Amino acid sequence: MSDLSPLPAMPGQRLARGTGRLLRSLDHAVLTEFSPVRGLRVDLISLGPKGELWVIECKSGRADFRADRKWQGYLDWCDRYFWAVDGDFPVDLLPEDTGLIHADAFGAEITRMAPEHRLSAPRRTKVQRDFARAAALRLQVLCDPEALIAGAS
Repeated sequence: MSDLSPLPAMPGQRLARGTGRLLRSLDHAVLTEFSPVRGLRVDLISLGPKGELWVIECKSGRADFRADRKWQGYLDWCDRYFWAVDGDFPVDLLPEDTGLIHADAFGAEITRMAPEHRLSAPRRTKVQRDFARAAALRLQVLCDPEALIAGAS
């Protein structure tokens, strides 16, 4: 089966696409550009079949990684935290106590499983509720683009 979908323009978007495919193969539901709390926006968040929440940050190179000053704030909003990088990324820059995914635009593989840090029940409920709401709103806009205009501002 050939892949006829257009490639995303930006390197980080390509990593996100391949990583999203990996996560779907693991039976996770995936959202891109998700804000768990005001001031933070993760590249990918996934909700696993048992309610587990993973956050994945896509880094296209050394400069992209060094410019990211917020990633440690994401740790409080997931059970597992991963970096998604391509095969040329200098992985020695990445903290060893985080997960590692090697990806391209077509797929990905977990090369280091992230340690688990279970969220508290109230925080898990909040993130799952916000995840469901974001997913439903995005689906509604896909089905009816004018719904975006009619929505609350």
